[in-house]
Amino acid sequence: MTDPHDNPLSALALEVVETFSARGFTIATAESCTGGLIAGMITDIPGSSAVLDRGYVTYSNDAKIEMLGVDEALFESDGPGAVSEEAAEQMAKAALQKSSTDIAISVTGIAGPGGGSEDKPVGLVWFGCACDWAPVFTISRYFDDNGRDAIRAETVMTALMILIETLKEAPDKDQAAD
Repeated sequence: MTDPHDNPLSALALEVVETFSARGFTIATAESCTGGLIAGMITDIPGSSAVLDRGYVTYSNDAKIEMLGVDEALFESDGPGAVSEEAAEQMAKAALQKSSTDIAISVTGIAGPGGGSEDKPVGLVWFGCACDWAPVFTISRYFDDNGRDAIRAETVMTALMILIETLKEAPDKDQAAD
């Protein structure tokens, strides 16, 4: 393992592990375009087993349906598709429901180099976040098309920041389920 302070992603992952551990909160991930990189960054940090419960890598539409129960209609020709607000929301909700965690983060996007369209260009990523203390929310980001690795790194960084910011809004652990 490299020194977390040498890499911004590792530094954020360290912050996630430390803050979630200190508060006793746990995480599940549901990842498509990142292929498990969010969970991987978290597990690079010693002590992450107290924080990360599980990660779902649901790269294909079939995996999203089978592992998370995402509605098959999303993937039909007239549906919004895998890279959509609806998919991100359903992925996050399902990851939270299927785990015993306090918060779930989901990502689905187009990392490139191909696969983009006018409506959904390379660099479009949808994030979903579900937790015990607030309604599910989704956001989208358009990352510059500086290559697949850059888009995936920006996606992981954004997901880690969402986790940190969402935890700041959490009540104390004994009040979260109320």
